[in-house]
Amino acid sequence: MIKDVLSTGLPIAGNWATLLLATNRDGSIDYSRLADEIDVLIAAEPNGIYSCGTAGEFYSLSETEFDAVSRLLSEKCRKSRIPFQIGVSHTSAQQSLERLKRTVVLTPLAVQLILPDWFPVTIDEAIDFLQRMADAACGTGLVLYNPPHAKRRLNPEDWMYLKEKIPQLVGLKVFDNNGDDEWYTRMRTCSEGLSVFIPGHRMASGILKGAHGAYSNVACLNPFAAQRWYRQICTDMSAALELEVRINRLMDQCISPLITQYHYPNPACDRFMALVGGWADVGAFMRWPYRSVPSYWVDDVRKVVKNIIPEFMNH
Repeated sequence: MIKDVLSTGLPIAGNWATLLLATNRDGSIDYSRLADEIDVLIAAEPNGIYSCGTAGEFYSLSETEFDAVSRLLSEKCRKSRIPFQIGVSHTSAQQSLERLKRTVVLTPLAVQLILPDWFPVTIDEAIDFLQRMADAACGTGLVLYNPPHAKRRLNPEDWMYLKEKIPQLVGLKVFDNNGDDEWYTRMRTCSEGLSVFIPGHRMASGILKGAHGAYSNVACLNPFAAQRWYRQICTDMSAALELEVRINRLMDQCISPLITQYHYPNPACDRFMALVGGWADVGAFMRWPYRSVPSYWVDDVRKVVKNIIPEFMNH
């Protein structure tokens, strides 16, 4: 048995589910279906829910849409007493700051943000950006999302330096170099006071090596099964690692080729997994101009899921 990472005293840990946009064919948001999706996510009882991340297509949202999505998640999560985070990311630092100012009144546990991304920032510019955001956050913690395609890729030593300068930085969502042991050694050395979140399909091995949870892509396939897997990680790591092997077999066979061979964007794959899982009516369509994975592939992939990880076809 591994100690539940929620008992570490860090403010954020465990398995967090992402809110996908519920969209129509023309890309417009269907807020009724979005509300239904939030209800399903709440019923899955994840450690938390977050909105306006990559899977939530934050980069496509108008400010009116951003506010509407954020308010809806806040209202439902506060009523159900489930932790939530809101992404205030934008390639423009000014827009990100304005989103944060409007978000803190909704009382999220933390806000997620990216570094300004049109030009790669220096480490001093990153500190200047994060300090301004921290000042406006009024005590709300900051979670820095640093994806593999970011203009400025941060290493674990950078995290430690940023944490020293910006105490309000409480977490990181980062790529773990495909589970590389040397990376995890550096991560453990450089993450004091920080919740480190790694890719969802490596949640078991990542937590075993010292990570604190995942903003989970596999929750897009089935949020109920993803949370059961997290509970298994805390009680039966051997079984959880065996399931992780099968999850990654499924990802390698059915999901990764969509990105590497067919060049679909990551959020299209997240949306496609939700269609395969069939747990919410989020729709098949990415917002313009990005391509959507064809929905007629769903049945074939669903058969593979049932064969490799039948646990994830069980709602």
